[in-house]
Amino acid sequence: MSDGGQIGTVDTGTIIVENLNADFCDEVASMPGGENIRRCFACGTCASGCPVTNIDEEYNSRTIIHEILLGMREEVLKNPVIWFCVMCYRCYARCPQQVNFTDVMKVLRYLAIKHGYAPPDMLSDSDEVDRFAQTVRRDMIKNTIEGRKQIVEEIKARLNQSHDQ
Repeated sequence: MSDGGQIGTVDTGTIIVENLNADFCDEVASMPGGENIRRCFACGTCASGCPVTNIDEEYNSRTIIHEILLGMREEVLKNPVIWFCVMCYRCYARCPQQVNFTDVMKVLRYLAIKHGYAPPDMLSDSDEVDRFAQTVRRDMIKNTIEGRKQIVEEIKARLNQSHDQ
């Protein structure tokens, strides 16, 4: 069966062993933040407390770690989900194995840019989106506390409207 030129898996989820990069896990583990990647035993604690996983089922820290451990380098580095992490460190605070998944995501982002899987300005663009999202969050909470729920509802409606387009 052809994999359509993609590395790692085909649409059926079959892993093509010849396309795996045995050095990928070592590469991640050799960088600051990735040292404990092999400690993961896939308990799911990281995913269960993740605010991104709660809103996007495509984002799953367990899956990402599993793909790293298998050596699915290209599939991981070109996947947009590595930019979804909000860097909250909940996963690390809850991990019984002290796998600092937030820092693993930083490593993956660095490697994605370094190897041309993401544009060079993606990190600063991502930081800008994060700052904007935090500003919106703060303003919505502040307006809720101050009893101006109408403003909050208007913001939600506008965000939902732009999401639907």
